[in-house]
Amino acid sequence: MAPRVEHLVTSGQFSLDGGTWDVDNNVWIVGDDHEAIVIDAAHDADAIAEAVGDRRLTAIVCTHAHNDHIDAAPALAERTGATIWLHRDDLPLWKQTHPDREPDAWLVDGQVIEAGGADLRVLHTPGHAPGAVCLYDPGLATVFTGDTLFQGGPGATGRSFSHFPTIIDSIRDRLLTLPPGTKVRTGHGDSTTIGAEAPHLQEWIARGH
Repeated sequence: MAPRVEHLVTSGQFSLDGGTWDVDNNVWIVGDDHEAIVIDAAHDADAIAEAVGDRRLTAIVCTHAHNDHIDAAPALAERTGATIWLHRDDLPLWKQTHPDREPDAWLVDGQVIEAGGADLRVLHTPGHAPGAVCLYDPGLATVFTGDTLFQGGPGATGRSFSHFPTIIDSIRDRLLTLPPGTKVRTGHGDSTTIGAEAPHLQEWIARGH
C-alpha cells in the first residue's frame, strides 16, 4: 500500500519574545491505512487524533520548537503512545513551552524515520531556529519544510534564536539541491515546489530578511 500525505489546518497562537500572534498551522500526516507519522502537532491534539483515526501513530516529528508547532505534542503522545522527536539544538525553545516534559528522542541529520511505507530523511536546516529540520521523502517527491522555506521565501529570522545568513545557507545547500519537481509542504500557508522557489534565491538575499 503506497503511503499518502494528509493535511490538517489547526489554529492557535504563536508566542515569542513577549509578543503573541494568531496563527493557522499546517499539520501533516504521512503513512498508510495502518500506521502514520504526524509532522508538527499544532494546537489541537483532539483534531489531530481524530484525523489519525485508528491507525498506529508511531512518531510526532517536530520541525522546530516554536510553541505553535509543538503545543499539542505531549497531549497527542500521551493519547497515542507516539514518540516525540526534536533536534537537540531546539531544546531551549522547547523548554519555553514544555518545561517539565522533554522530547522522547533526538533527531539527527541524515537519519530516516519510517512509517506506513514512507521514508522521511532528516535534513538539519538551522536559521529559523537552531534545531530546525526539514523532512524529505524522495518516493513521495515531497519535502516538509516547517518554517524554513515557504511559498515566496525563507521563514522569519527577526526574533530570538534565528539568523538570516544561516537560513539562506540551509535553503541553498540543503533544499534547493533537491529535484525541481519536489513538492514543498510548509508549516503555514500554501505548498509550492523547489523549482518554483529556486530562481528567487538572490532576491531573498538582496531583501535581507
